[in-house]
Amino acid sequence: MNLSVNLQMRQSQSLVMTPQLLQSIRLLQFQHAELQAFLEREAEANPLIEVEAGTAQSATEGGDTPDDLAPLLPGADLAPLTGTRDDGEVFADAAERIGDNADAARDDLAFSGEGLVLSGFAAEDDGIERIGEGVRSLRDHALGEIHDTFGNATERALAETLFAELTEAGYLAADPTERAAELGVALEAAEALLARLQASAEPAGLFARDLAECLAIQLRRRGRFDPVIACVLAHLPLLARRDFAALARLTGESEADVAEMLSEIRTLDPRPGAGLGEPEATPVTPDIVVREDAETGLWQAELNAAAFPRLVLRAPDSIAPAGAFRAGERGFLTQCQQSASWLQRSLEQRARTIQKVAGEILRRQDGFMAEGVAGLRPMTLMDIAEALGLHESTVSRVTSGKFMATPRGTFEMKFFFTVAIAASGGGDAHSAESVKLRIGRMIASETVDHVLSDDDIAAQLREDGIELARRTVAKYREALGLPSSVQRRRELNARRLAG
Repeated sequence: MNLSVNLQMRQSQSLVMTPQLLQSIRLLQFQHAELQAFLEREAEANPLIEVEAGTAQSATEGGDTPDDLAPLLPGADLAPLTGTRDDGEVFADAAERIGDNADAARDDLAFSGEGLVLSGFAAEDDGIERIGEGVRSLRDHALGEIHDTFGNATERALAETLFAELTEAGYLAADPTERAAELGVALEAAEALLARLQASAEPAGLFARDLAECLAIQLRRRGRFDPVIACVLAHLPLLARRDFAALARLTGESEADVAEMLSEIRTLDPRPGAGLGEPEATPVTPDIVVREDAETGLWQAELNAAAFPRLVLRAPDSIAPAGAFRAGERGFLTQCQQSASWLQRSLEQRARTIQKVAGEILRRQDGFMAEGVAGLRPMTLMDIAEALGLHESTVSRVTSGKFMATPRGTFEMKFFFTVAIAASGGGDAHSAESVKLRIGRMIASETVDHVLSDDDIAAQLREDGIELARRTVAKYREALGLPSSVQRRRELNARRLAG
């Protein structure tokens, strides 16, 4: 084999990821809060940039707004949606068009996978030293309850050591008897301290060691704790399975009496610590507002000006006269001016892309506006990318963390993408979310004499033209948080006995 060294000239093309291109990609995937923080950092480093929070006026007025971007932004007479005020009037006309289907829309959300957002519970605190602080943590709340319960400094210090650590549900994080043994404290003394704390702590049930003790504490506060209900609490697995026959044998009561006890237990709070110390849920600022065109009756996707900060560029001469700059300063300002111009163009392109993708989503999912979740059609990122001539990763960045305000609620744009479920007989495919809704409605309409098994649901869906396996029905049912047919039958029997 002959080895030799030679020189060759070759010409080829390649895509180079410049800093500006990387910046455009990052801007596209930023959420509203991330974008605002990024622009504020840029403004600190660039003296030619000023950032103004997005408002209806700033988005449509002023000479610095490009003419080609102005049609993308809401008109000056439309108030932006900030998430911190009542935005119901924005969709007043659309609500009238939907009419009686408004209640159905709310029912749809119960099976759409959307969870409830619970605001934090702000516990009262008389301590002057806490004025100006943020939301108290669960540990702070526990220490406050210990301080209020024990006046003796020794007892207070011991209780803080034994009982201050709680789980998110409000239960003791560790067995206090083990900790008491390590400290050389008598078990009886530790139990007495815990009993005093449990009897006075708010909310009732805090500092319990398990679920049964948590419920017992709350029943004692109501004066409803007796040996019969104590027996029921000692056999919570039977209660969870709605095995009233077994509980009736253990307690000596009738099944109807056991069902009444279940009704009372349901009024108790199994997680008294939930929400304590948690901050309030941050309102969502939608990037897109869906409105109905008064003339055509079609739905339109408009940019919400409140979600798009406005970038104001200053000329270098506004800082000082041109002759006042030295050579290095003039070069620095020229570089800042180029960077600011590129950033402004990137923001304009981001706004266009978001509206373009939102408009295509709305065009394909217009049935959602009329029928709710039942009207969702199968749709993938690739469908939108091919329709708009974009890359699939670009559509993914646009829809992640971006929200769309519709007359049926505010949804993340990812919500409208759902997998296809084949239709029997070669008909149009169904979306997974609409099938989940059907399953939820079937189960919600069950009676004690007619409870559907997963096989029954699959057979009924097949009759409706939806081809779905039994195991997929079980997966969707579990995703909705719905129990098995055996548990549902026991639940319905319990309701019939209770009333």
